[in-house]
Amino acid sequence: MGCFQSKTVNVKSTIEEPPKEDDSKTDLANGDQVPAFKEFALADLRAATNGFSSELIVSESGEKAPNIVYRGKLRSNRLVAIKRFSKQSWPDPHQFVAEAAGVGKVRHKRLVNLIGCCAEGDERLLVAEYMPNDTLSKHLFHWEKQPLPWEMRVRVAYHIAQVLDHCNAENRKIYHDLNAYRVLFDEDGDPRLSSFGLMKNSRDGKSYSTNLAYTPPEFMRTGRVIAESVIYSYGTVLLDLLSGKHIPPSHALDLIRGKNMLLLMDSSLEGQYADEDATALVELASTCLQYEAKDRPDFKFILNAVLPLQKQGEVVSYVLMGLRKAPVVLPTMLSPLGKACARMDLTAVYDMLLKTGYKDEEGAENELSFQEWTQQVQDMLNTKKFGDIAFRDKDFKSAIDCYSKLVSMMPVPSGTVFVRRALAYLMNGQPELALRDAMQAQVCLPEWPTAFYMQALALSKLGMEIDAQDMLNDGASFEAKKQNSWRN
Repeated sequence: MGCFQSKTVNVKSTIEEPPKEDDSKTDLANGDQVPAFKEFALADLRAATNGFSSELIVSESGEKAPNIVYRGKLRSNRLVAIKRFSKQSWPDPHQFVAEAAGVGKVRHKRLVNLIGCCAEGDERLLVAEYMPNDTLSKHLFHWEKQPLPWEMRVRVAYHIAQVLDHCNAENRKIYHDLNAYRVLFDEDGDPRLSSFGLMKNSRDGKSYSTNLAYTPPEFMRTGRVIAESVIYSYGTVLLDLLSGKHIPPSHALDLIRGKNMLLLMDSSLEGQYADEDATALVELASTCLQYEAKDRPDFKFILNAVLPLQKQGEVVSYVLMGLRKAPVVLPTMLSPLGKACARMDLTAVYDMLLKTGYKDEEGAENELSFQEWTQQVQDMLNTKKFGDIAFRDKDFKSAIDCYSKLVSMMPVPSGTVFVRRALAYLMNGQPELALRDAMQAQVCLPEWPTAFYMQALALSKLGMEIDAQDMLNDGASFEAKKQNSWRN
């Protein structure tokens, strides 16, 4: 394992070297754009995940240890999901890259598209689009605000059938372990199918790792997955959608044969569907779950069966799901510091904070000259001096120590000290502490744009994009207010 020492780009694969990420886009049918598939350096993905921080592990991913999914942010500011395999999953790096490249060629608006991979040293990583609105499992089984409405469940059934049919046409006939965890919701609330399930079986995991009660019969008999196995798994997802809970297919089929459809249906859906529509979806699930693979339908049949069940196609998904949809638009009145925070350019932010110094709160600094000259004041000034020297010299750990001591000594807190310590925390990969300090800076100077911009920077590092956008807007508003006061 350790003898494979070359970087990912040295692994020969079936793809050509693409241009840089921002220069090469692939158009999808709905007008969205995703980067062309590429091979990433391990250092880039380590940086994107703050060193594979446990705080960035995506919950509800459906992945079990040792295969873990992280939320990450690339240098281009694109949020991504990064799946990290165990060291034993793909011993052959060439095979891994070739398989990932094949999956990366498959593009569809209903797919969580794969945009890259890394096979460097012992690491095997996949990079895909990031879906911010949780999994189908979360919305079906662990919902907090409202159960998933009937119309949205029908939409999930249709969209997933669409993408599976497309994968079949692209000669990706096998989808490994299709279940409610593999369906995710994008920023518009539209359901997408994870591309991770298109990867071939790896050494340390079987194609079906869930409860054996949901496993296709032929896999139980032979240990092999065939194209019709995907139809069976799709039928189990239909059962999840109908019932809102995990029901073993054998039990569900007994209920269907006994004409006890009401016992199968999610009680929270009462009054949302016509009986004939529910019956049609139940019968479709039953057909997909046939014991003999040859008796199951194909996806063309499934699409024709589900299409007429959609009755509110004009209503966008995030409205049906009750999700907040906030447009991400950068404010026009951002200062150079605000722009640097928006693009998370820590070096530029550092240079600007160093140049600005304490001039934004000169009034507060002058309070020292009116205080009684005591040894305590001298110690405080020395501590500030040592902190500023460490900050200037980019010794951020020492700067944090000195500024922390200074904060405990100062009778009047300094917004600049909090902002400088916030940046030092960011340089040390501690965005939570940076956010706390940026909020303290706002308490010191309630209308100081820098405090808001630093909060936006910390929130972006934490992947909280909507909140970061709000802070940028607030900072820009106070920036404009300050400029207007100067003009007047």
